[in-house]
Amino acid sequence: MVFTGIVEEMGTVLSVEKKANLEMWDGSKSEGFVLKIKCEEALKGAYIGCSIAVNGTCLTVTTFNSEAFEVNCAPETLRRTDLGDLNKGDLVNLERSMAATDRNSGHFVQGHVDEAGKILKFTPEGDSLWVRISLSDDLLPFVIPKGYIAVDGTSLTVCEVNREEKWFNLMLIAHTQKCIVIPKKKAHAAFGPRFVWSRKLYFQSHLILEVERLTASELAGFSLFEVCGHG
Repeated sequence: MVFTGIVEEMGTVLSVEKKANLEMWDGSKSEGFVLKIKCEEALKGAYIGCSIAVNGTCLTVTTFNSEAFEVNCAPETLRRTDLGDLNKGDLVNLERSMAATDRNSGHFVQGHVDEAGKILKFTPEGDSLWVRISLSDDLLPFVIPKGYIAVDGTSLTVCEVNREEKWFNLMLIAHTQKCIVIPKKKAHAAFGPRFVWSRKLYFQSHLILEVERLTASELAGFSLFEVCGHG
C-alpha cells in the first residue's frame, strides 16, 4: 500500500467517537475510536477495506455512504498521531492509495507515521510560507536539506535542518497553502486543545510526520538506478 503525498482534498470531520460496542472477530464487544469524515473525491472508487490516508495516516474504511466514510483508529495510531485530538468540523488532508498505473507527483508515502511533531513558527515570504517544525532526536538523523518528508500526509521538500536546535523548515507555495491543512492550523491556534504557546511565543501545533529513512548501509544494497529513482 502506498500514497504519493499529493493531497486530493480536505475532508471535514463529522464525528469523533469512542464507542464501547464495537464487534470483535469472535463476536465479543469492545471499545474503540471511530472517525467519520465527509468528503467527495476520496469516496470515488471506495469499498469496504480500502485505504485512505487521513492527515498522512493510512486507515482502513470500515463503512461509507455517498457523503462520508468511517475509519477505526487503533491505540498505536492514537499514540503516534494527533488524530485523537480532532474535533467535529476540523479539516483533514485526504488521499486515496495510488494504483500501480498512477503517476506519482510527490514521493512514495507509506502512511506509517513516525511521530507527531510541532510547528514552531510561520514566516511569510512573498506569497509563500515558511514553516519551522521541531523534530525528535530519533528522526533528526534521517532528515536532510532537499530531501523529502510527509507532513500531515503532504509530500514536501526539506529546506533547512538545524541539528543543534532540533528543527527543520520547509516552504509552501501559494497553491499548496490553499489545498492542505497546515496553514489552517495557525488560524485555529486559540481554540484547539492541542495548540500551545512556547516561551518564545512561537506558535506550536501538532503535526503528523513520516520520514523517509535510507541509511548508508541500505544504500549499499541499491544500484545507482534504484537510488536515483527512490524518490
